[in-house]
Amino acid sequence: MILADFQACTGIDNIAEAITLLELNNWDLVAAINGVIPQENGILQRYASQTGPPTAPAAAPPPPPAAVSASTSPSSSSSSSSSAFCPVPPARHIVERQPRMLNFHVEYRTRAIEVVLEEASTVGDIKQILETELQVPVSKMQLKGWKSGDVSDSTVLRSLHLPKNTSLYVLTPDIAPCAGTSLSSSLQQESLNQNYLLVITHREAQREYSLNFPGSRTVQEVKRNISDLTNIPVRHQQWEGWPASASDDSMTLASCGITYPCHRLSVCRRSSPASALEPTEECTDVHMVSDSEGDDFEDASEFGVDECEIFGMGSSSCRKSPMSKFARELALVFLLSSVPENSENEGDALLHFTAEFSSRYGDCHPVFYIGSLEAASQEAFYGKARDRKLLAIYLHNDDSVLSNVFCSQMMCADSIVSYLSQNFITWAWDVTKEANKARLLTMCTRHFGSVVAQTIRTYKTDQFPLLLIVMGKRTSNEVLNVIQVDELMMRLMGAMEIFTAQQQEDIRDEDEREAREMVKREQDEAYRLSLEADRKKREAQEREEAEQVRQEQIRKEQEEEREAIRLSLEQALPPEPSEDGGERISKLRIRTPSGEFLERRFLGTTRLQVLFDFVASKGYPSDEFKLLTTFPRRNITQLEPSGTLLEAKLFPQETLFLEAKE
Repeated sequence: MILADFQACTGIDNIAEAITLLELNNWDLVAAINGVIPQENGILQRYASQTGPPTAPAAAPPPPPAAVSASTSPSSSSSSSSSAFCPVPPARHIVERQPRMLNFHVEYRTRAIEVVLEEASTVGDIKQILETELQVPVSKMQLKGWKSGDVSDSTVLRSLHLPKNTSLYVLTPDIAPCAGTSLSSSLQQESLNQNYLLVITHREAQREYSLNFPGSRTVQEVKRNISDLTNIPVRHQQWEGWPASASDDSMTLASCGITYPCHRLSVCRRSSPASALEPTEECTDVHMVSDSEGDDFEDASEFGVDECEIFGMGSSSCRKSPMSKFARELALVFLLSSVPENSENEGDALLHFTAEFSSRYGDCHPVFYIGSLEAASQEAFYGKARDRKLLAIYLHNDDSVLSNVFCSQMMCADSIVSYLSQNFITWAWDVTKEANKARLLTMCTRHFGSVVAQTIRTYKTDQFPLLLIVMGKRTSNEVLNVIQVDELMMRLMGAMEIFTAQQQEDIRDEDEREAREMVKREQDEAYRLSLEADRKKREAQEREEAEQVRQEQIRKEQEEEREAIRLSLEQALPPEPSEDGGERISKLRIRTPSGEFLERRFLGTTRLQVLFDFVASKGYPSDEFKLLTTFPRRNITQLEPSGTLLEAKLFPQETLFLEAKE
């Protein structure tokens, strides 16, 4: 029950984080809530124990700027103003909290709508807001992307258990895309993809530049490129040739009305307007905004203001010059303009911040990481253990009187710059404007949890600038220190000691893990080689057995073939003549290589071929054996087979022997 009450009061969705905070406060609900939502913000009301009902709690403060949507419906605005109470026992304390706000990123065709509602709203409330923004009737709108499947318009968002940020998309199957709109969009996209040739004349240098830009480039980007070419800062550039419609530097070239495909412009350095800027009684507040809106301001030196006095450098070599009241006020509010409110790309915003920081405090400053906070966290925490670093988040607020002193005297000191470069990934953000501060709080909540965001929110303007030291752990990221102006180096070194101890432990774990993986890889490789050797041995044995089977088959076939030939020759032999026939009989006695004798009678007129066939029928073919006489030694197989036994002088009897041919 305490855990549920604590989550309901603080809006912390992470159960592990909520349990950790409660354990730190010995499960004291009020103490834990005070640690997350300080009393000075008017969020928590503590009442003494009493028997009667407590007095009505103060109304909840309005939600922070980050929680205000660009488009809200009447139902959402009315529900956001209602108070929600934490269900604690009546005899202890009554706690009032802000309603939990949910952020929805809704995409419809080429548009994206951001909707922020409290979780007590319904799905129908989202559709009513989208109906106003998209001009699509609720009845023809299908809202998709819910993790729990399709939901009805009356479904309360709290029952869906949604995370802080949810992406949805709208389908309108009954509404066909407007032909005119599609054509206009295609023409606009085509113009953005076209290349414009800008012929820009630098009047002072009498030089002409021919530059190609895509239609998607803005006027401001063109001016910055010319600043690089001519060394004329954007705020000092005086242009001729821009169309009257190009009144906003954020306009693209395709939409500002320049001539396609070629347009001519000229630029020169604007003369000092000191005489035109006279201080008046009405000039009581000077408000600087983004770079594109502040290009008309000149260098402080053109107002008679010494740079060192503006930036608080305090160098004795700087020449002090008289300052008018207007120039002094201008110097005090000269914004480090950091992050433009309309910047969507954090990398571009950081580039702009770094450039402004360098121009104001010099080139000797920490190397700020150019990219999103998430990318900086990845760079710092998720490499090899030996390569990991601490993440230093520098938060600048130009409305604080300490900013110039902190930046010029400490942040830009050689020792601090060197120490940060060697041991930290440094990421910067300017919280001077409320919109940028709300954006930072959203990022910190997403990456480090609501406790960190709440901690930053409690710091007042005069407590800035701050340096947040964040260390990455195995499962989460932990903010080690929030460093203010004093004790910067000592606190950095203290954070570094904690990080080094953790890093050594991570390195040891990583080395042990790599050693185990190396042993496992070696074992796997040895096992693979063993399997490979067994496979080759098995394949060789199978080949040998197959060859033996083949040879046996060939031998068997040859034997069968010989037997067939022998039988055919035996059947073809003429019958053995009788001794009483009165014909001339030749009696032959043939000795085989095994020592046996073959005896048979033949007619004297029988051809030698019949004798050869007889010997072959007994298993001694003439192509393998030769038939020899005893004395004189003659090779009968070399005689003409058509000759007779009489002609071969094998009459009336003869002893022959068989001998294998070599």
